[in-house]
Amino acid sequence: MSDSESCGDLLLMGQNTTAKGLSFELSEDQQLIRDTVREFVERHVAPGVIERDQQKEFPHEIIEMLADQQLLGMVYEEQYGGGDVDYISYMLALEEIARWDASLALTVGSHTSLCAGHIDLAATHEQKMEFLKPLASGEKLGGWCLTEAGSGSDASGMKTTAQKEGKHWIINGSKMFITQGTVGSLYLVLAKTDPDAGKDGISAFVVEREREGVTPGKKISKLGMNSSDTSEVNFENVKVPEFNQVGKLNEGFKDALRILDGGRIGIGAMAVGIARGALEESLKYARERKQFGRPIGDFQAIEHKLSDIATNVEAARLMVLRAAWKKQRGESFSQEASMAKLFASEKATEAALEAIQIHGGYGYTTEYHVERFLRDAKLLEIGEGTNEIQRMIIARNLKKNT
Repeated sequence: MSDSESCGDLLLMGQNTTAKGLSFELSEDQQLIRDTVREFVERHVAPGVIERDQQKEFPHEIIEMLADQQLLGMVYEEQYGGGDVDYISYMLALEEIARWDASLALTVGSHTSLCAGHIDLAATHEQKMEFLKPLASGEKLGGWCLTEAGSGSDASGMKTTAQKEGKHWIINGSKMFITQGTVGSLYLVLAKTDPDAGKDGISAFVVEREREGVTPGKKISKLGMNSSDTSEVNFENVKVPEFNQVGKLNEGFKDALRILDGGRIGIGAMAVGIARGALEESLKYARERKQFGRPIGDFQAIEHKLSDIATNVEAARLMVLRAAWKKQRGESFSQEASMAKLFASEKATEAALEAIQIHGGYGYTTEYHVERFLRDAKLLEIGEGTNEIQRMIIARNLKKNT
């Protein structure tokens, strides 16, 4: 039997495959979502992106427009306020947003994939109606509180605790690098409920910002992603009811790892968006900029740079969509998510560096987009598990499956 015949009847990116081969075409609905988001971003997001970055301004008005377009909970069921679209469409949307504003894509991704995603994964129907619905509809912004100042890659080494007192939990601790830390109104907090059990003693809680003892810290000044809100969030004797404990007791870290897998696909999609932006801005500049009487795009050195970026964009996108496809089908996708995140994020950084080189001195100025692409891309090699962690995950899976 040939390789093509052995493919079977798979579903790839919304299209049926046959024994003749795989189809890499998007469905009409997926194309419509991609094109609609692209038009929205070009009209409402792109015009002020440089100013927002320089002023470190959170785009409240744009977030409200995204909520109106059902883009803050697009993958969740309509009964919970979502748009009920497939995961591939969600990745396409993140790419389109990140093409112009990775900070905004990070806001959408962390809100949707992490905070809302954890609730969707682990919560009961009643909890989803209470907590997921306002997140998916965009009524509230969410923050996912896992990382602490002393834990980082060793996330299970957290110090935040939750102790049971009657029918309530009392939460104490501090979380660091929380996206939507100061602008969020609902947090999903990971805390130790059995401090002696390590990763097997961690549970998840929904904590509303208005509860007494919740104090967002000062917004963190960063290299890039400047219009994304990042801060410390402190919890001092915060009292939450039993109802706010999400998922099985002491299994919150297991759920967190599953959430991180999905989040890594989103990081990959954002990286594709940045790399594509670097390519498109470089193509435009290479056509307009002339040296020695010719557009610089006619010189082989520039042609090679553009070719390499374009090839990596296509490869990264395919990796991201394959991981999204497997997640959508309910298959194991951890390996594919790590590979997509690793490859796409590093190629986004490379693309931004080459774009600056193509732009020459102008690329080093804030007048052009490409220096921002570089600053934004670097975070994608760190967030949702550093690329060193991704290599560990990939290697572990290789040993296990070969």
